[in-house]
Amino acid sequence: MSKIRSMSLTTRIMIGMGLGVIVGFIFQAILAGEDDYLIPLGLFSLPIKAFFVDGIFHVGGQIFIASLKMLVVPLVFVSLVCGTCSLSDPKKLGRLGGKSISLYLLTTAIAITVAISLALLFNPGEGISLPSQASYDAKEAPTLARVIIDMFPTNPFEAMAKGNMLQVIVFALLFGIAMALSGQAGKRVTAVFEDLNTVILKLVTLLMNIAPYGVFFLMAKLFTTIELDLIVSLAKYFFVVVLALLLHAFVNYTLLLKLLTGLSPAIFLAKMKHTCLFAFSTSSSSATMPITLETATKKLGASNSVASFTIPLGATINMDGTAIMQGVATVFIAQVFSVDLTISDYLMVILTATLASVGTAGVPGVGLIMLAMVLNQVGLPVEGIAIIIGVDRLLDMTRTAVNVTGDCMVTCVVAKSEGELDESVFNDPNAAKDLEDYHKSIDS
Repeated sequence: MSKIRSMSLTTRIMIGMGLGVIVGFIFQAILAGEDDYLIPLGLFSLPIKAFFVDGIFHVGGQIFIASLKMLVVPLVFVSLVCGTCSLSDPKKLGRLGGKSISLYLLTTAIAITVAISLALLFNPGEGISLPSQASYDAKEAPTLARVIIDMFPTNPFEAMAKGNMLQVIVFALLFGIAMALSGQAGKRVTAVFEDLNTVILKLVTLLMNIAPYGVFFLMAKLFTTIELDLIVSLAKYFFVVVLALLLHAFVNYTLLLKLLTGLSPAIFLAKMKHTCLFAFSTSSSSATMPITLETATKKLGASNSVASFTIPLGATINMDGTAIMQGVATVFIAQVFSVDLTISDYLMVILTATLASVGTAGVPGVGLIMLAMVLNQVGLPVEGIAIIIGVDRLLDMTRTAVNVTGDCMVTCVVAKSEGELDESVFNDPNAAKDLEDYHKSIDS
């Protein structure tokens, strides 16, 4: 046990992930299409699916996800209020918003362009037979005007209870500005919020120690239930999406970081591995937000006043991974249905997906809603979504890892441009190690 505790948190998470995948494949082989399999244990038998997959793995995984999501609203609200009220220049908030949104839209446009290019190069839809009963019920996406109106909460407590992050962000910004303009009263409230922020970050650290177990449960259930035959039949589509995601993360992000800041892409990627593991295992940018914010401030050196704004905003509107899926899926579905798209159609796909990343922010099932919008825009049947939806769960894990990497890249760029990036922290290889040691010390 002492040897396990001496390992870094990242190592323990990777071990949990690896063991979960192995256990999942073993259980899937044992079940082999059966409803369940009973393990004889003397006087009674233990059902694998009912006891382990739908029991321990499901409950343990959901508790882990719920514990992370529990922190999102209080962490974002308190951290953003602290960051906003510390701004000495009110105009800075407008600059932060303009730079952040512009960069997020730019990376989304680049992402979908790369995706379409690779899909046209590899032709993933060729040779795929159309399912006879493919159907998908597309939900109607809200208009951009509706989204802008809904950004302002009529009841901020209801917004927090429902996890409506755009409304929480807007209220936190307004509350922080009011505190900064309230003199001594604002300073007294600021001290309370700074103490709350310290306590919440301590809670994040405590919950990190259940991460290896939560990741194990999530991976074990996923790889027990995942349809491997479906992945094989859509292997070309799967490969193109993964390739586009990797190119965007390792090439596009690193080039933008180097060009716009001069910072080392190698150091940046090395410090992102812990956050990417979390994002991969949870498939949720929101659930990963506490770790993403911690990485941006303590490992990458961005000030809290910048990171507390860019990270929640990115988790809400930065959908580069989803945009890549949409680009490849659009070409794939067009090829399956033998529809020839023109250059103007592809340009419309890029524009629609880029704007939709903001227009559908905060909407449940946003990825598929955005894809339905894109397909409708170029006259492709929405039913095509049913063909790819079976493998989307595994791809969603990789997409989320790419999204959080983009969130931190944009945070570094914006912080650097505002003079709010501590390069000594960014370049310090021990900054990540110190944080790992801090997490480990909570165990003792």
